Amino acid sequence: MAFLSSSPLQFISSIPPVTRAFTAATVVSSLLYYFLSWSGGPDFQGAYLVLIPGSSIFYPWTFVTSALVEVTIFELVFSLIVIPPSLRYLERLWGAVETLKFIVVSVGVSNIIAFVLNWLEYLVLRNPIFLYAQLYHGQMALQIAVLVAFTQVIPEHQVQVLGVFKARVKTIPMAYVTFSTIMCLLGFQCPYIVIQFGWLVSYIWLRFYKKNTDTLGAPAYGDRSETFAFVNWFPPLIHGPISSLANFAHSLATKFRVIPLSGSEGEPVVYTPVPGSARAEAERRRAMALKALDQRLAGGASPSSRNTSVSSSGPSGLRPPSVVENHQPNPGPAEGGKDASSAV
Repeated sequence: MAFLSSSPLQFISSIPPVTRAFTAATVVSSLLYYFLSWSGGPDFQGAYLVLIPGSSIFYPWTFVTSALVEVTIFELVFSLIVIPPSLRYLERLWGAVETLKFIVVSVGVSNIIAFVLNWLEYLVLRNPIFLYAQLYHGQMALQIAVLVAFTQVIPEHQVQVLGVFKARVKTIPMAYVTFSTIMCLLGFQCPYIVIQFGWLVSYIWLRFYKKNTDTLGAPAYGDRSETFAFVNWFPPLIHGPISSLANFAHSLATKFRVIPLSGSEGEPVVYTPVPGSARAEAERRRAMALKALDQRLAGGASPSSRNTSVSSSGPSGLRPPSVVENHQPNPGPAEGGKDASSAV
C-alpha cells in the first residue's frame, strides 16, 4: 500500500518543471472551457480563453494561452498522449528555459501569423466570418514543433504508429503538414493552418535562434548543419528551386541582420553532441579535429616556442605529452593546407 500511495507522487516529481506545469495548465484550462461552455449555452465562445481574431486584440494573452485549451475530449486526450512525453524528453535535453522559450515561440508566433492572415482576408473579402467565426485553440502548432525538434535530434529513429505503420522520425513532420494542407483546401482553415505555421516557426527557431553551447563552452545559436537544411524537407525533384528561394531569403536576413551569426566573429559553430544523432557525432569529431589543428598550428607558429618545449624535456629526452606528440614535424605552407582540409 505504501508503494501504491507513493508511486504517483514519485512519478510526478520526476517530471521536469516546465512539462509538469504545462500539462497541468492544459488539463485545468480545458476543463474550465468545458464547464463554461456547458453553463453558457450554444452562444458561448470564450474569447478570453481561445484566439478569435476579431476579439483577441482585447485579450492578448490568448495568443499563447489558447494552446492550453482543447475544445473536445478527443483533442485533449490526444494532446496528453503526445505532448507531455515529448516535452519531457526535450526539457531534459535542453533545460527548462530553452524548452519554455520553444513553447512560447512556436505557439505564439504561429497564432500571430494566423491572426494577421485572418485580418488580411477580412480586409480583402469584407467577410466577418474571418474575424468572428475562426477559433484557434489547442496544441497543433506545438505538436508539429516537437516533431521538427525530434527531426533535428533523432532523425533516423523509427517509430511505430498504431502498432502497424512504421516510419522514421524525419518523415513524420511533412506528413502532418500535408494533412494540414489537405484540410485547408477542403475549407477547414481554422485551426489546421497553424500546423504549417508551427512547422515554419519552429524550424526557423531551431535553425537560427535557439541558444546552444559549443564544445568550447561559448554561446552559439541555431543548427547550421547541412543535414538540417531547409531543402531537406522536400523531395529531391524540387531541391533546385527550393534551394534558390531559401538562399535568397537567407541572404536578405543576413544582410539586414535578422538572424544571428553562426558563431563568434563569423567562425563556424560546433554543436554539442545530441544523444542518438549521427550528425552530432560527426560534428563532435570535426570539433576535435579543428581543436587539434589549432593547437598544432599554434605550437608551430614560433621556433622559439618549439625550442623551449624541447629543452624542458630533461636528461631522458622525454617530452611532456601534448597534441603535437601524435604528429609529424610541422610541414611547410603547402603541406599544412593539405592537412587542414583533411582534418576538417
